Amino acid sequence: MATTGKLIIFSAPSGSGKTTIVKQLLKIFPQFEFSISATSRQPRGEEKNGVDYFFLSQEEFREKVAADAFVEWEEVYNGTCYGTLKSEMERIWSKGNIIIFDVDVMGGINLKRIFGEQACSVFIMPPSVEILRERLIGRGTDSMETIEKRVAKAEFEISKSPEFDHVVVNDVLESAVAETERIINDFLAK
Repeated sequence: MATTGKLIIFSAPSGSGKTTIVKQLLKIFPQFEFSISATSRQPRGEEKNGVDYFFLSQEEFREKVAADAFVEWEEVYNGTCYGTLKSEMERIWSKGNIIIFDVDVMGGINLKRIFGEQACSVFIMPPSVEILRERLIGRGTDSMETIEKRVAKAEFEISKSPEFDHVVVNDVLESAVAETERIINDFLAK
């Protein structure tokens, strides 16, 4: 990779509010730029290619893996892959911006392992697994079967939270945003 700068990694079980927190932080820190992940899944709801994700076919994703185009990638659900494109990171760093990641838990652990001290990793913890289930149901985007799979996966992901630099419980959104803002300011001051 060409120039490297700082990066901030956010990971959490699905439904923890990580994306909402990241969107708030992008308003607070103008030097942050969101790293758009690639995925082999279909768009959900209003998601747009090149904005929410780079939507690739299974074959396109495999071709990029073979071409070493990813910094890291993971098969998050059976047949559904997510990854961080090297070209996306280089694009952001070339502007002198700081990369902010909204990635799955294993992707967050991998990015922290790869980038070490130039990365700050934050795990967004749901207040409880039951509240997480209620949030996922409230979204209205997934079937009950999918929700139960996500809840089971969340229990595993929560067990990985000690591998992150910081854990922020998202019980009250404003408090969680304020705490992450303080963590980021401390990291940027280093």
